[in-house]
Amino acid sequence: MAEDKIIAPSELILNPDGTIYHLKIRPENLADTIILVGDPQRVEMVSGFFDEIEFKAENREIKTHTGILNRKRLTVISTGMGVDNIDIVLNELDALANINLETRTIKPEHKKLTFIRIGTSGVLQPDLPPNPYIVSEYGLGIDGVLSFYKNSEKITEQELADSFITHSGWPKNFPTPYAVKSSETLFNLFKDGFLTGITITAPGFYAPQGRELRLPLAFPEMNKKIQEFSFRERKIINFEMETSALYGLSKLLDHKALTICVGIANRKSLNFNQDYKMAMKKLIEIVFDRIAG
Repeated sequence: MAEDKIIAPSELILNPDGTIYHLKIRPENLADTIILVGDPQRVEMVSGFFDEIEFKAENREIKTHTGILNRKRLTVISTGMGVDNIDIVLNELDALANINLETRTIKPEHKKLTFIRIGTSGVLQPDLPPNPYIVSEYGLGIDGVLSFYKNSEKITEQELADSFITHSGWPKNFPTPYAVKSSETLFNLFKDGFLTGITITAPGFYAPQGRELRLPLAFPEMNKKIQEFSFRERKIINFEMETSALYGLSKLLDHKALTICVGIANRKSLNFNQDYKMAMKKLIEIVFDRIAG
């Protein structure tokens, strides 16, 4: 899109007070380093570590707190669940940073944002400890979101995706899997002391992650195929609903992104740990030690 092209009101939607449509915040309310969480209640947990909070906003499932920790300005935002919400939040955060909302034109100088998603996930490998901390080196998407964006093939890891498609016998009527690598800078900052590997991102919680309640699965052997898959000695460690879109959109928009999750449900042993809040709090502490210590 040309920098001088005016973006129509129907495409870049602003509220009457000038805030961007879904997030309901202005550019000055946003820090360059952004913690993304799914659960709006987790925003309070994260911002509870701040030395001071300068701004709060809330709209639907999207809650925003911006503040200071050890003289570093940070924003924490809840995205809600799923790649569709990531599509909204990432595009609007980029617009706040890189589009002049008054003139509706792209700014000539690009601002690179840093996104760190702190979330929960299901564990796919049987031999992991309780509540493992998992850093996603790759996001493997079975959600289809990135297919709607031009030039996505330039930022995807086609060899990984093709290998997974072949190994799994992926159904042709399902969304075509794609893979995107995390920010190398952020991955290197967090890889020590964490489990690392591939995270698979689904477009739903039940059948898209192999859960069967009253409706039968169209691909009942999917999770077994996922658990057995390996690419360059990397296993698919966990299942969640945001990372592939986060990595893909961040790469296309030239931002940095990394997902770090607590594994709370083991899909192999069929166990679920409801008492994971202390593990989550400890993970937040570790993240802040590395980015604002």
